[in-house]
Amino acid sequence: MNKLSIKEWAEEDRPREKLLLKGASALSNSELLAILIGSGNREMSAVELGKRILQQAGNDLNQLGKMGVSDLTRQFKGIGPAKAITLIAALELGRRRKSIEGKVKKKITSSHDAYHFLFPILSDLNHEETWALLTDRSNQVVTTMQVSRGGISGTVVDVRLVLREALNHYASGIILGHNHPSGNSHPSPQDTQITKKLKEAAQWMDISLLDHIIVCGDHYFSYADEGII
Repeated sequence: MNKLSIKEWAEEDRPREKLLLKGASALSNSELLAILIGSGNREMSAVELGKRILQQAGNDLNQLGKMGVSDLTRQFKGIGPAKAITLIAALELGRRRKSIEGKVKKKITSSHDAYHFLFPILSDLNHEETWALLTDRSNQVVTTMQVSRGGISGTVVDVRLVLREALNHYASGIILGHNHPSGNSHPSPQDTQITKKLKEAAQWMDISLLDHIIVCGDHYFSYADEGII
């Protein structure tokens, strides 16, 4: 039996037509990818190719967002540089939208708020970065700053730099955040050491280290929640 192409599907099942009829929220992730891909290959439709790409990323859009052009073109037949660039651009737009949403809600009242603020900054990185959220007495974020950028397994945090910026912005609180590209959210001894060092130094200037968040995709570790800050 010959396989039907998307053009031969019922109109309400075709991704583009389905979007027009029911809206974008009615489409699955693979159907949305199919619209971006445009066409599949000889063995599979665009939707099936979208499903395969998602499976390779563990059905995790955050993991898919970490793939580069070479990853996509090398692993998937029918994905050339142009299609790969389209996918990457769409995922980046989604990340930036998430970032804007995070910045609108600037009051941090829990580790969950801090995580969602840091998520669009740190979630898709293949290397470690450390950022700081500087807050006022009402826990409103005054500014954000990149503290360090490192390799796959670590970064070096300059406590003096963080405190200088906190003083310059008259901040009363600091929330430190960094990512673990490995996906293991458990803090390293170095993470705990820098947390302790920053907390003690900040206290001399009447500034509180409110939390240290380790971002690992869809989960995180909070020093405050664990009672070790």
